Amino acid sequence: MAGEHILVVEDEPAVARGLTYGLKAEGFVTFWAENGRKAIETAKSEEIHLILLDIRLPDISGFDVCRQLRAHGHRQPIIMLTASDEEVDKVLGLELGADDYVVKPYSLREVVSRIRAMLRRAYGDLSTANGRETLIIGDLVVDLDRLQVHRPGDDQAISLTPTEFRLLRYLLSNPDRPVSRETLIETVWGYGSDIGDDRTIDVHIRHLREKLEKDPTNPRWIVTVRGLGYKFRSDVAKP
Repeated sequence: MAGEHILVVEDEPAVARGLTYGLKAEGFVTFWAENGRKAIETAKSEEIHLILLDIRLPDISGFDVCRQLRAHGHRQPIIMLTASDEEVDKVLGLELGADDYVVKPYSLREVVSRIRAMLRRAYGDLSTANGRETLIIGDLVVDLDRLQVHRPGDDQAISLTPTEFRLLRYLLSNPDRPVSRETLIETVWGYGSDIGDDRTIDVHIRHLREKLEKDPTNPRWIVTVRGLGYKFRSDVAKP
């Protein structure tokens, strides 16, 4: 892709100018929202490929922005910007649907690297599946081309974030094989992300189970391998 649209949500004008100037120099098209409500309006009215979202905003928090966007079906990657590296902030952001974190102070090079990696994972290799490749998982149909999951007969597709879809696709491509959390981290992020730890994977796995499993507390397909990670059970996924 070229000229991807990046929404910068930052209430400090000087910081926002620095980010938007640097991103434009890297070939991105930028939009700026100085508060949470404008961020939500912009995400709804413009074609946005990725959101850089500051947590501390003057009206509603970045957490609330993330939660509302995900609730309304916006699946584009969200990278949160925060001055805090506390674990509680990271976990809360993940719970609400964030894909990655950058902790202030950060360099423009780091931010651009994170953006390019996340865009590649969200719209690159995931969006170039061969033809209209689909997989059947029990009563679920996984469209690897459109990055969608749905149940036949249901009008509404199950909304997965690009990160969740990439995680699901990797598990599907390695059926019945236990996969470590470290391998999943490398597959989903592919770089030294601030949130690339075991807790990160556990949160995303729980989100997948809540969206795909009929009984998330007693999963049939995505099962835990104690002391290692997870595996996808193909024997129970056949129609």
